[in-house]
Amino acid sequence: MNQNQPLGKPLNQSEVGLGEAKGALVIIGGAEDRWGDRQILREFIHLAGGRRSHIVVLTAATNEPEEAGETYIEVFRSLGAADVQVVDTRDQKDANRFDAVRAIGAATGIFFTGGSQARIVESIKGTLLEDVINKRYLEGIVVAGTSAGAAIMTEMMIVRGASDTSPRGDTVTLGPGMGFVRGMVIDQHFAQRGRLGRLIAALLLDPAVIGVGIDENTAIIVEGEEFRVLGEGSVTVVDESSTTYNNLDNIGGDDPMTVFGVKLHILVAGCRFNLHSKQPIAEGDRL
Repeated sequence: MNQNQPLGKPLNQSEVGLGEAKGALVIIGGAEDRWGDRQILREFIHLAGGRRSHIVVLTAATNEPEEAGETYIEVFRSLGAADVQVVDTRDQKDANRFDAVRAIGAATGIFFTGGSQARIVESIKGTLLEDVINKRYLEGIVVAGTSAGAAIMTEMMIVRGASDTSPRGDTVTLGPGMGFVRGMVIDQHFAQRGRLGRLIAALLLDPAVIGVGIDENTAIIVEGEEFRVLGEGSVTVVDESSTTYNNLDNIGGDDPMTVFGVKLHILVAGCRFNLHSKQPIAEGDRL
């Protein structure tokens, strides 16, 4: 690698954003308000059709699927959803069941719970359920996820990594996600768990993306080539596409990373971000 040249490559229209999808993504940083004003979950139900919405809760991430499913059934019904079903996929056999596929076929909104992002990918990726989720998303339904359910939204996701650390060679492990949005890697519980270091490390390992760190009870709503911020915290956008130097060729697994020229943006509710131009947009402004 020539360390005097920028890392990665500019993202073009085929590499970033939602592509041909007509649906929206509601990507939540975890610990969303479920019993108060519920601004984020209320927006999810609104986007999914309000009182005509048919919601499927996917509990693949959690090791307590019954409890998680019952919680979200109660929450979404209280927010006015017409119908709420739970699809629990403990393994790929469950994700190939006809009743699971049929439930997604009738859904207007899909919600991935928190837990382990690796479990979501292991049980759903490469199955009939993944095929019908992708088909329905392209047709226009809303896909939401919280915590682990947020991490899986991208093509490459953070599988695991250390918090409260500077970027190091062994800070983070990446793996395939569900790929609903391109050109992005997401980290959740961001400020609360001190995850800036691991997000920067992830971007150094996969430099052709932007990093989006989402605080708890905070979400990004991705539609077309933009996302907007909703909730009480902030969203941190890290752009390493124009960096001028890094030391990846000269470090071992636990050595600290060096990088020059990183761009960082902090967005709060009402702000937007254009995924093609990679420019933040203040509330009320137009790009």
